[in-house]
Amino acid sequence: MKLIAIDLDGTLLSENGDISSGNTDAIHDVQRQGDIVMICSGRSLHDTQAILQNAGIDCPVITGNGAIAYHGKEIVQKLIIPEDVIHELIPLLESEGFYFELYTNQGIHLLKKGKEQLDVEIRLLTEKDASFQSEWAEKERDIQFNQHGLQFINDYKDINVAELDVYKIFVLSFDREKLLNLENRLSSRQDISLTSSGKTKLEIAHAEVSKGNALTYMANFLNIPLKDTVAIGDNLNDLSMFKVAGISVAMGNAVEEAKRNSTYTTKNFNEDGVAYALRNYIIEV
Repeated sequence: MKLIAIDLDGTLLSENGDISSGNTDAIHDVQRQGDIVMICSGRSLHDTQAILQNAGIDCPVITGNGAIAYHGKEIVQKLIIPEDVIHELIPLLESEGFYFELYTNQGIHLLKKGKEQLDVEIRLLTEKDASFQSEWAEKERDIQFNQHGLQFINDYKDINVAELDVYKIFVLSFDREKLLNLENRLSSRQDISLTSSGKTKLEIAHAEVSKGNALTYMANFLNIPLKDTVAIGDNLNDLSMFKVAGISVAMGNAVEEAKRNSTYTTKNFNEDGVAYALRNYIIEV
C-alpha cells in the first residue's frame, strides 16, 4: 500500500480550477488497487473539500501547507498560529498595505475592499513598468476570489481571533521587491514558518507547519512507511514533502528546484500530468 500526496494548484487542478476527468479517473484507479491518495495543498480546508466534492473524489486531505490534516470526516491534526503572533502580524501587514487572507475554521477571511486593493497595486505597477503583465496579474487576482468558503469583512478588528483558529496567513503582492522585503524581515522568527507556492505569494503558518511534516504525520497515522509514500507537486512549498517521500514527482511546469529534487518529472498540469505520473509510476499493470 502506498500513500500518494498530490498538490492542487499547478499540479492537479486545471486552468479553470477544477480536476479533469482524466486525473479523476487515474485517482480512482489508484484507489481501487488499494493505495491511498491524499491531497496536500496550501489551499484552505473548506476550498479543498468543495473542489474534491465537485470531482467526486473522497480521500484524506492536508491543507494550509500542512497545518490541517483531515481524515475520516474529522481533523486529526491542527497547527494554529498563536494568537499573539496574529495580533502582531495583522497591524504590520496593514501598515505596509499588503493584501492578505486569514485561513480559519470558518473559512477564509478577507477584506471586502481586497479586490480593489489589488487592482490599485496592478495599476501602479503597470504605470511604473510598461512590461508588467497586467492580464496575468488579473488572472492571479481572480483565483483568490473564486475560492470556496470566502468570508468578507469590513475590518480585521471585527473578528475574534480566539474563536477562529487561524492556521495560515496568505499574502499576495505583485510587487516582488516589496514581498521579498517582508519575507526577509520575517525569516529570522522562530514562532512561524514561511513558504511560497509562487513568486507573488508568501504563506505564514505555525512554526512546525510544512507539507513534509504533514506527510510524515499522516504516514505514521496510517501505518505506512515513508519509503512507500509518493509526493507530486510543482512549487517551493512541495519541496519539504519531496525530501521525505519515497518517490517524488515534479510536474513538467514545476519550478527548476522542484525538478532537481524529484525522482521523476511528468507532463504539465494542463496535460493531465498527474494522471500520467500515476499510470506510469504508480499503477501496477
